[in-house]
Parts: sequence; structure tokens; C-alpha cells
Amino acid sequence: MTLNEAFDAFQQKVDADPEQVKEARARRDTFKTALGSETDVVDVWGSGSLRRSTHIGPKIHDLDLVVIFDSDEHPEWGQAGDSAGEALDVLSGKVNKLLGVTNGTVEKLVRLASPRDHAVKCFIDLPGDKDGFTVDSMPALRHNGALLIPEKSSSLWVPADPMYLVQEIAKQSAKWDFYLRMIRVLRWWTRRAKVDGKVKKLVVEVLGLHHLPTGYSRPEALKRFFTAAAIAVGNGPVKDPAGLCGEIQRDLDYVGLRKSLADAADLADQACEAAEQGYTGDAKRLWRDVFGNDFPAPKGKPNSGPALIVPAVAPRPIQDAPQG
Repeated sequence: MTLNEAFDAFQQKVDADPEQVKEARARRDTFKTALGSETDVVDVWGSGSLRRSTHIGPKIHDLDLVVIFDSDEHPEWGQAGDSAGEALDVLSGKVNKLLGVTNGTVEKLVRLASPRDHAVKCFIDLPGDKDGFTVDSMPALRHNGALLIPEKSSSLWVPADPMYLVQEIAKQSAKWDFYLRMIRVLRWWTRRAKVDGKVKKLVVEVLGLHHLPTGYSRPEALKRFFTAAAIAVGNGPVKDPAGLCGEIQRDLDYVGLRKSLADAADLADQACEAAEQGYTGDAKRLWRDVFGNDFPAPKGKPNSGPALIVPAVAPRPIQDAPQG
């Protein structure tokens, strides 16, 4: 198996089952059809990783929707006060009326529609189901070319533009066939990052937007990403690329994430050098150290064949220098 074939095999582990994707999209379309028929709703569209095609496997557990209401029908919305909570309650009521498992008029699908801070979380499967599926439906108003969304905890309406990231990722994908696949690989990698808590998927996608180069081989692009992303995380918080919502994850363990990125950059650098000098087995072993046991192992005993041409050393410090 060549190194390219190893990356292809790893991608099959990373990507979601096509049947899962098909089912998720069908559920999204059911919500869009049902909610889009309401007289005070002007548009419904998917957001989140399913819309951006950055979802990973083995299963898809959730999807995101934006439900844009007619501001003329709700003139009090968009103002500070009780209207933020009211918008969430209105959307929850519509979901129950149209899609509730007991009395839904369009389809009996949703077991519980629970208003949260920004969206209504719609539970479809039974409690305790490890493969339970949810739909986060977010009410919104159009405002200055973007959106206003409710924030129940502060009783405010805050600006957001989820379509900006959708469009920017699509532009990068048009430049390089492997772009979306490598974003999925990086999301998979965060499961191995040694951080306190978790890394939100949006953080990885925004880092990828800014620091995953196009036009290189997959190994070279990943190497450059890990190096550049480690520098970026060390220099400050990861922010909304649309410039509206500020820091994406306020509880992110930046120290742990930066170290994990730097360690991955060191291993990726060694893997690329090993491959360049023809040591394909060593390169696979090093990429396996980056991504874990789902990355194909080289055949043969670990010590068979030539020794590593790059000695195993402590991760080198990442310097704040321009990336080629």
C-alpha cells in the first residue's frame, strides 16, 4: 500500500456512512418543508457541518437549521428583553405542532423540542439511545446582510452570519479537491488532542479555513497546517471568521491545543521527510502516531527494513516565522 493509498483508506474511516448522510439530509428536508410552510417564516436553510460537508463518521448525530422569521410579523423581536425567549418558545411550538411525535400534522418525528440559549434542540430518538439524533433549529431575523439570533441567557439578540463560513469553505474546496476531506481528517484528529475538555468542531474548521493550504499533497498540507495552527493558537483566541461573534470557544484549553498541534507538526515534518527519502513504512508509522490506530499500519515487523532516517526527538519549538 502506497502512502496515498494509506490516506485513502484512513479517509474511509473518517467519513460518515453515505446512508447516514442520506438520512440526515432527509430529516433536514422534512424540517425545511414543515417550517417553511408557516406564514411568518420567510426561509429555512441548513447550516453546520452537514451544510459545509465537513461532517465526520462513523455516524451523524445532529444537524443545524436556521429558521428566518418575517420581522413584520414579529415587530417586537430583535429588541432586548423577553422577545429572545419568546422567539425560541414560538419555534418550539411550531416544531411540536408540525412534527411532534404525538400530534404532528406534517410528520410524527420529534419526541421533544427543548428551547436552549440560541436554538430549539429537537430530540428524535428515545432517551439513552447512543445513536440518538437531534436537530438544532435556530430562529433568526435578517439584519444588515447577516442575521440577528436570540440569546435567552442575556435577553438580547446578537449578530451572526453562519452562511459566511459556508461560502468561504466552498471557495477553498473549489481550489483543491482534497480540502473538505482534510478538514474532516483534522476534525478526527481533535479526538486525540490532549486538551482539558473538548475542541469544538467550529474551532477546527476556522483554523482550517485560515491555515490549511491548498494545492499541495495531503501530507504536505497537513504538515503546514499543524505548524501554522500551533502558532495561531499560541497567539490568541480563535474568532468568528465573519467578525461578528468574537471568540468561538471561551472555555478552550489553548495551552493543551497548542502543544498537541506542535507535537503533530513535529511528527508530520518527520513523516514528510521520511516519505521524501523513500522510507514509506516509516512515514506511515509516523502518520499513525499523529492520527492513531485507524491510520493503516505498514506491513511487516516494526523494526524490519531501514531504520528511521529522522531520529525520534522531543518536539521542536514552533517559531513564529512566515510559512512557505
